[in-house]
Amino acid sequence: MYVGRVERLLAHYAPLPVCIVSSQGKVTRASSRIVDVFKYDGIVDYDIFALTGFKIQEIVEAAAEGKPLYLDRNDKNFKVLASMIGEGESASCIMVFIDETPYVKLKSLYKDEKVCLAMVNIDNFDELASSTSEECELEFTTEIDRFIRNWARDLDAAVIRYKENLYEIVLTHEDVDNLIEDKFSVLDRAREIKTEADFPVTLSIGIGMGGKTLAELDEYAQDALDMALGRGGDQAVVKNIRSMEYFGGKTQSVEKGNKGKSRILGHALKALIKQSSKVFIMGHRNPDMDCFGAALGIHRMAVSAGKEPYIVMGHYDDSMVDIISDAKDTDGYAFISAERALSLTDENSLVIVVDTHRPVLVESPELVEAVSRLVVIDHHRKAEDVFSCQTLSYMESYASSASELVTEMLQYTLDDKKDLSKVEADALLAGIMLDTNRFAVKAGVRTFEAASWLKRSGADLQTVRRYFQADSSNFRARAEGIANARIIEGGIAMSICSNVTGNTQIINSQVADELLTIKGIEASFVAGSDRMGGTVISARSLGNINVQKIMEHFGGGGHMNTAGARVDCPPEEILDKIEEFLKTTH
Repeated sequence: MYVGRVERLLAHYAPLPVCIVSSQGKVTRASSRIVDVFKYDGIVDYDIFALTGFKIQEIVEAAAEGKPLYLDRNDKNFKVLASMIGEGESASCIMVFIDETPYVKLKSLYKDEKVCLAMVNIDNFDELASSTSEECELEFTTEIDRFIRNWARDLDAAVIRYKENLYEIVLTHEDVDNLIEDKFSVLDRAREIKTEADFPVTLSIGIGMGGKTLAELDEYAQDALDMALGRGGDQAVVKNIRSMEYFGGKTQSVEKGNKGKSRILGHALKALIKQSSKVFIMGHRNPDMDCFGAALGIHRMAVSAGKEPYIVMGHYDDSMVDIISDAKDTDGYAFISAERALSLTDENSLVIVVDTHRPVLVESPELVEAVSRLVVIDHHRKAEDVFSCQTLSYMESYASSASELVTEMLQYTLDDKKDLSKVEADALLAGIMLDTNRFAVKAGVRTFEAASWLKRSGADLQTVRRYFQADSSNFRARAEGIANARIIEGGIAMSICSNVTGNTQIINSQVADELLTIKGIEASFVAGSDRMGGTVISARSLGNINVQKIMEHFGGGGHMNTAGARVDCPPEEILDKIEEFLKTTH
């Protein structure tokens, strides 16, 4: 009796829109102001879920926890406060609707008009200039400048050019939202600019948003641009306080013609090695030939600097047995475990990481944390979880391999190419050949120049070829993987290598490469279980599909047309997930 009277009083005298809902979810009473929320003659006996989309259980939980619900109706925004009346099964719930439309509009306006900062880089400006005749150079630079300024004008944004290849644009949050919705089509339009070069104009855009100060925005924008460039350019990266978003990345990185960076960084690294008490060289877990070749190349640089370096290495696949055995037979290398390396470190130790830049992938993250000096040499596109506090970094996504980068540095830091031992030259050449699929993928002019220098330094192609030989069981596993491939829409080949061996990763990559030789195939994904119970995936593409982005979604990475990942679910399940992801993104 008392509860019913309270309900009548609340419904009659409430100055706000109010309704009372039974435990069955039916509206039993409503104030006259409820028409501000629902444009009906009366809502009594209506189901509250049909009116609001809120289930009765959801409303009861909100009342118990004292949390508001939010409702958009008739171009208005309401905060809904719920409270219980009575107890037990007969209890009712009172819902009060507070109109927050002016506040929501003001908040939206504030968000839309917040300042964001964009940094725009012309990726291949020097290469474009060197490929253009003198009489046309001014014309193409003017055309690019006009293109960027017209784009900024369409956004009503302010633009400043403070380097030949670098612009800063001040725009609003609403502008960035529109660019994201448009998927940064400006990147595609930039590639249509006519030049005399045999490669397109590409832009890298880094946008900082959500910073509390202009200095913070500038830092976000610079970080975003660095990430875009580190991932190969021709893409936009948007960074806020919580995350980064990636757009574009449809073209291959343009190979740099100038080797000045290799020379400068090579000498800087050699000087840093001389200043360090101990030198530890480390790659990623389960090293491949590129990782091992780069490690031996850096070992030679350290020896030439008068140091006795250590190579930190743990488990490796069967495919690495021959090359590692050849290195150990020379008795010139100190291979140690991560635990042994940790016991040897001191405050002046140096760790050089090759063929990866991600802490989760290295042989020993603890070793990196234990030292104050860190050098990273890698050719993979930059990921978010990059090492922090790097003393020196040489990351070039245009390069075919880490072995190519190390070979170029050795050319400038060794007194004589004869200082390079045969096993080191063989290992470096094997690394280059592995990551280029024997010079069929991502092999530029500098790749062949590096291989030529290694050949003159004593590399033997017959020895290197022996490193790539597979035994009969691996050959059968590879043939089975190719035979079992299925083709899905869009020219995507998928296969599972069912035999669990120590060479799963190698077999997967070989099958993925072979599948691309089939006419009509644009990309391939091959999965197989390894001995540790996980699933390794090799992804390959002819260029129209960015497999790097796909593998990043599953915790991996790599390049636009060569990537991979390792996951915990079975091979069948991960291929299904990749297929579903492809349906939603392509």
